[in-house]
Amino acid sequence: MSGPDAIRLTRLPNGLTVVSETMPRVETVSFGAYVHAGTRNETAAENGVSHFLEHMAFKGTDKRDAAAIAREIENVGGHLNAYTAREQTAYYCKTLKEDLALSVDIIGDILTHSTFIPEELERERGVILQEIGQANDTPDDIVFDHFQTTAFPDQPMGRPTLGTEDIIREMKRETLTSYMRNHYGPSRMVVAAAGALEHEALLDLVQKHFADLPNVAPPEPELARYAGGEFREDRDLDQVHIVLGFPSVDYTHRLHFPTMLLSTLLGGGMSSRLFQEIREKRGLVYSIYSFANPFKDGGLLALYAGTGEKEAGELVPVCLEELRKVQKDVTREELDRAKAQLRASLLMSLESTGSRTEQLARQLQVHGRVIPTEETKQKIAAVTIEQVQEAAVLAFAGAPTLAALGPAGKVPGLAQIAAGLAA
Repeated sequence: MSGPDAIRLTRLPNGLTVVSETMPRVETVSFGAYVHAGTRNETAAENGVSHFLEHMAFKGTDKRDAAAIAREIENVGGHLNAYTAREQTAYYCKTLKEDLALSVDIIGDILTHSTFIPEELERERGVILQEIGQANDTPDDIVFDHFQTTAFPDQPMGRPTLGTEDIIREMKRETLTSYMRNHYGPSRMVVAAAGALEHEALLDLVQKHFADLPNVAPPEPELARYAGGEFREDRDLDQVHIVLGFPSVDYTHRLHFPTMLLSTLLGGGMSSRLFQEIREKRGLVYSIYSFANPFKDGGLLALYAGTGEKEAGELVPVCLEELRKVQKDVTREELDRAKAQLRASLLMSLESTGSRTEQLARQLQVHGRVIPTEETKQKIAAVTIEQVQEAAVLAFAGAPTLAALGPAGKVPGLAQIAAGLAA
């Protein structure tokens, strides 16, 4: 494993941050451009533009058409991809070490010289509408969008990443080009690489291929305002899909790691409380888990379960009982197991050049610095039982958010959930 001296950071005069980690015993290199803008940076009228733009970036530049972009990277056996999240849009590539120059060239090209040809835009509009339709037909996928919208109503943080069919159908080319021009500036972007590379050579490539980024200062996104509430949609399904969640803490909060460990011991694996009590002992579900989603100015702590209509009435009260118990009773054994899981997940991810690249970029965008692995390990190890219980009390005292999709008639309502937590 490479040491901390293998990480190099340079801030270019135009504000672009370039970070790399040299991993001498690998033959590959991952490279990515991470834009600190996503769904929460959109206005209501342009919801979905970040994701639409991510698609269109691969559809042609001044010197490459869409087929050439795909062909050039696959000619050398590389992989090129992208994703859109609520606070970030990422464009990344993995190749053999000798092909790093091609990765930087292509990603720099699509971020500075995309053409947004009208025919390609209409074709991709159809693809995204198909993607929205597929999500709507996948209840254990779309239920999370309903959960997010209910938790953060009438604001960017609650809007779907894909946008809506009506907005995507009407979205103009100028909406895409204007959004890219206003948000893809160097001050809101981190360029990161990990693997078999030299930092100085990477710098030369980035300065050459990212020189035409617009010099802009994008506005800060609207603050997230958690509200909570209830969403139900009765569908003719075999299962009802339930997400129950609560407001939680941001990345920098002192209870961030206690909250991550709380989520792990509640529903982070087969040994977790929810899995053992609800699946193994009672047989009420096939799938149940919890998750903690921190972001810049808040977070969510939630659980998901898919269950039959008649089991739903029993499932939720049992879940609430576990949420009550964890506020008062956490054992040393389960906390140590959760710590081992979180620590192993961290260290295993470091074996991937792609994961390292993403971690470098994310840490810089969230914390303004690269966090040493040893520091993270120490913070995990230092978490106490009392801090996990404090995190649970803080979260479960908040207004709940419930999303239920399917035969949801027996799923308790918010008033019953609040009463069950207070019992």
